[in-house]
Amino acid sequence: MAGEFENEQEEKLLKMGEGGTKVLVTGGAGYLGSVLCEMLLGYGFEVTVVDNLSYGQNTLFHLFHYGRFKFIFGDVTNSKMMEDLLAKGKFDFVFPLAAVVGFPVSEQKPEYTRLVNLTAIENILKHRNGAKIIFPTTNSGYGTTSGRLECDEETPLNPISTYGRTKVEAEKAVLGAGGSVAFRFATLMGFSPRMRTDLLVNDFVLKAVREKSIVLFEREFKRNYLHVRDGARAFLFAMANWEKMKGRVYNVGHPEYNLSKEELCLLIKKHVSGLNILNAEFANDPDKRNYIVSNKRIMECGFDFCYGIDEGIAELVRGYEAFRDFRFKNY
Repeated sequence: MAGEFENEQEEKLLKMGEGGTKVLVTGGAGYLGSVLCEMLLGYGFEVTVVDNLSYGQNTLFHLFHYGRFKFIFGDVTNSKMMEDLLAKGKFDFVFPLAAVVGFPVSEQKPEYTRLVNLTAIENILKHRNGAKIIFPTTNSGYGTTSGRLECDEETPLNPISTYGRTKVEAEKAVLGAGGSVAFRFATLMGFSPRMRTDLLVNDFVLKAVREKSIVLFEREFKRNYLHVRDGARAFLFAMANWEKMKGRVYNVGHPEYNLSKEELCLLIKKHVSGLNILNAEFANDPDKRNYIVSNKRIMECGFDFCYGIDEGIAELVRGYEAFRDFRFKNY
């Protein structure tokens, strides 16, 4: 929706929308895509979504109000369908959001994960018909580090999951093909029409609200966080600043929130009275990611972060207190 940027960026985006800019979003009914598609339509873009609705979501129903919105029920692993769509669509931008995301689901379905996260991306690159690509990958590619040194875009990648490895390979293919931008997103958080409660902040706040307790494994492990709305805004920002940003990868996470799990829980405790934080020294977390991230590069391009983690936690608390349907996981 319009109104997410200051005047200069706002004007650029509205002008692009008025000019009939066409965007294809695969996985557009997902956690990030459901927020992003509404923003794109708000700026006047023509938006086509391809999604297989694997989680039974109906998150885009309200977007059919826009005559510029089209939905295609299909799977990105259907190579012929995607080739035909790209040939006929003449899209200006493609956002390949469709993915098997995160741990542990990628370990449960490694072959399908590779097919969706890498093979389907290679097919899009081969048949994109001149479209610019903005590709969301993950800063989980940094893997396990000391948790003390900042990872920037030049830091060697060391993914530790099938999800991380396939996204790193896809990022390399996307950047190598040219005409692209890649975002290494921090751990997303916040409410979306296609909610996910398996993301770390969303999960911890749910436990805090529902159980009044959080059990921490490896409490000192750090990672960076990003509100899903800022994640969506990054795509729009890259569209408006294409010439300045193309050909590079950018870490995208809130610069003030490289937090350990324990630090995150203490922030949540400010919003949930009576929360018990229990440190479990007797077991390990199978997800071994531990890193802090520099987001300097995208900020030097002029991107600002509008949604802080305190605001996001408060949003989650309000939502979880209001709704009691907690089926929204990616596994």
